[in-house]
Amino acid sequence: MRTRFPILSLLLLIAFSALAQKPRARDIGIPFSGIPGKWNAITDVKGVEVGYSTIISGQGKNVRGKGPVRTGVTAILPRGRKNNPVFANWYSLNGNGEMTGTTWITESGFLETPILITNTNSVGVVRDAVLKWFVKTGWYKEDYWYTYPVVAETYDGVLNDIYGFHVKENHAFEALDNAKSGRVQEGNVGGGTGMMCLGFKGGTGTASRLIKIKDSTYTVGVLVQSNFGAKRQLTIAGVPVGEELKDTLNYEIKGPPAYREEGDGSIIVVVATDAPLLPHQLKRIATRVSLGIGIVGGRGNNGSGDIFIAFSTANPTAFQREKLTKLDQLPNDQMNPLFDATVQAVEESILNAMVAAETMEGINGNKAYALPHKKVIDLLRKYRRIR
Repeated sequence: MRTRFPILSLLLLIAFSALAQKPRARDIGIPFSGIPGKWNAITDVKGVEVGYSTIISGQGKNVRGKGPVRTGVTAILPRGRKNNPVFANWYSLNGNGEMTGTTWITESGFLETPILITNTNSVGVVRDAVLKWFVKTGWYKEDYWYTYPVVAETYDGVLNDIYGFHVKENHAFEALDNAKSGRVQEGNVGGGTGMMCLGFKGGTGTASRLIKIKDSTYTVGVLVQSNFGAKRQLTIAGVPVGEELKDTLNYEIKGPPAYREEGDGSIIVVVATDAPLLPHQLKRIATRVSLGIGIVGGRGNNGSGDIFIAFSTANPTAFQREKLTKLDQLPNDQMNPLFDATVQAVEESILNAMVAAETMEGINGNKAYALPHKKVIDLLRKYRRIR
């Protein structure tokens, strides 16, 4: 079904403005396939919570250690405050990036910790902070325990004083402590604060899909930290928006870092589902993330860290240390709707991040402009993707 933009979208934009909520891709008229959940967010998967710490301060010339600062931390808790590991697996389209804890996920099949996302140079401090948060909150009840926190990153050093190391332990605590279900903020928030994507301002985005397999309805939810891609490849609803806007609102890079190939950057994608999938099946889900990224113009460039993780909140008794347990498993032959849902939700999450993101000026006056909503909609009309 195609969206009719003018009257409905204008009313929606007025309503969002009145409520101080940022419009999303659907709100401005971009068409998508599939049926979203209530929040059209990763939190539509029951139990999943998302929290942020956003750090924005200063302007002008970069003074290392002082700023300007444009960064933060994002936390995703698979079962909220409940410590109950979930089946999981991961995949890398291009590995010029970092996601800690993945070797044990491959080996064990379980994700035992929250997932946190930040900037490239803050992975270590956030990882250590998660361990301290476990102690602080009594996350593990045993006297003797070990775990490998999952912390991922994308590079925000074009807009942020990344070598000032402004992310501290308390910011990781804040993201974890603030995590909640329901509506999820998008754009320049959390770890996505200083990110740039496909020629415009990027950041944090989310989406979900409801699918029916036989008599059961399942949810697939996605959250992205989007910081990848070349502008010339930006594609929205099949329209070559990047080519059409190649001379419009280009990045303004007035100072270091000077070395940046077009398309450099990264994207971290978290996929959650309540479908009963085992680790090898979640690997299959994680690989399909690449297709959603490709739809909007991602190519897995050499300078990009494109790393994805998928987990299932089904089988709540799966993690056992001593006793046997029984599991539910969806047959492989019934997984196609989950593949479709993953691709659709990844595509929409990326565009939600870009639609919500606002123009940001960072270090040395470097600037990334917001995606121009009206120009995008005009192009979708020009190519007859909407009326």
